[in-house]
Amino acid sequence: MPLNAEHEIHRRRRSRNVGLAAVLACFVALVFGLTVVKVQQGDMMEAFDHQPRVSVLPPEQPEAAR
Repeated sequence: MPLNAEHEIHRRRRSRNVGLAAVLACFVALVFGLTVVKVQQGDMMEAFDHQPRVSVLPPEQPEAAR
């Protein structure tokens, strides 16, 4: 009797592991893709860095209008 005979449980477990690996690889690819897109559009991002954001400040009015 060979010692390396594969049991049915091992085949099922391997197929589940392959499926889980595929799902995890897709998730990693999705996160990587979103990161690449976000970095490429860096000029459109504004982060909280303890600096006043110009886009949030009200527009300045000229001195004559006050």
